[in-house]
Amino acid sequence: MAEPIDLNSPKAVAAAAFACLDLTELGDNATEEATLALVDKAINRHGSSAAVCIWPRFVAAARKRLGDTSPVRIATVVNFPSGDLPVEEVVAQTSRAVADGADEIDLVIPWKAFAAGDEQAVRMMIRAVRAAAPAPVTLKTILETGELKDPALIARASDIALEEQADFIKTSTGKVAVNATLEAARIMLEAIKRSGRKAGFKPAGGIRTVDDARAYFALCAEIMGPGWVAPETFRFGASGLLGDILATLEDRSAATSKGEAY
Repeated sequence: MAEPIDLNSPKAVAAAAFACLDLTELGDNATEEATLALVDKAINRHGSSAAVCIWPRFVAAARKRLGDTSPVRIATVVNFPSGDLPVEEVVAQTSRAVADGADEIDLVIPWKAFAAGDEQAVRMMIRAVRAAAPAPVTLKTILETGELKDPALIARASDIALEEQADFIKTSTGKVAVNATLEAARIMLEAIKRSGRKAGFKPAGGIRTVDDARAYFALCAEIMGPGWVAPETFRFGASGLLGDILATLEDRSAATSKGEAY
């Protein structure tokens, strides 16, 4: 277990949030230049973010930029954002990404099929991608909880992903109307606790402030216990959180950090 986060200290929360941050560039018009600029922001005088989460086509360039000894991991997305691609195509995406140097695969489950009652589609997809990205590659499964909506469906999707050996369960793509929520987070954390596995949780989409981060950390402490949050078990998928983290750590207003938020 890690040291518990002092939730009464904005700087302590900000520092923990940065260490658990997957800096994200998944914009529809993302360029290699913008992606590498993001990569460059992953290490600063406050430490390093856990990972950068980028499009598969930029993985090789990010690996070249970071080298093989960087503490920053490279995450990429497959079956993203729709969740509708054939298993064979997703496996091919995964294999290419791993060959290019990805450390982590964020897989969108076929949530539409799942919502229609096809649990086997989810199992088959996760199983195939897990085989294409074996340990030590980290596999995160994106459930798209804002579209599943029903708490029972979110709980069941979480259980299936964990049964199929996902290393993390992640709320959202960030591409739909409703992304990470504390309500979905509670359901997913309870599933992790129920599983008895050492698995992680990643809320993604709409998390923009250190105060937002604090709310998720408090929920983790309530359900999983103080000291559970660490980069190995918790990540934020956020494109807008970095600015407020830096503003908090450096005693600046968030407005002056907007240009540093990705």
